[in-house]
Amino acid sequence: MFPISLRIRSDSLPETVIHDVLSNSRRKNALRELRTRGGAVSVRELSEAIAADETGEWPAPRCVRESVYASLHQTHLPRLHDLGVVEYDRTRKEVRACRGARDVERYMTVVAGYGFTWTELYQLLGVVTLCVVLAAQLGAPVVGAVDPLLWTSGALATFAVVTVAQLWAAYRLSMPLSR
Repeated sequence: MFPISLRIRSDSLPETVIHDVLSNSRRKNALRELRTRGGAVSVRELSEAIAADETGEWPAPRCVRESVYASLHQTHLPRLHDLGVVEYDRTRKEVRACRGARDVERYMTVVAGYGFTWTELYQLLGVVTLCVVLAAQLGAPVVGAVDPLLWTSGALATFAVVTVAQLWAAYRLSMPLSR
């Protein structure tokens, strides 16, 4: 049916490993910081950012920065490296996210439903909208019978509805649980 075979990666991290990785706030903050910065980051920069996040001060007190640096260098980054989540060069003291970080990241992002993240949902809507409007412009059967402006308006309305749903979901998550 499909000319391209669809396969699920067999080398993805097991859920138990991902939950173990995310069970520690420093590992979680390190991955979040690596995702934000992209590329190679020095352990010093990473530890300063995490220490500032933990204390709410910039720069964080020296003792906290040193504690974070030591725990990252000795424990957390080697563990993440062994699991294939980051590439950690101990001699250069640089770290970068690698393929396993994507597996962990899916558990760090809010999922909209049906297993999609909000980002993936918006991307899917954008691609579908582009294809439908283009098909309408080119006069494709069925789709071309409707004015492209109407398709575009419908797509914008869909984006608005999805945005409201995302804002509502975020609002509900931010509300304290009632007893």
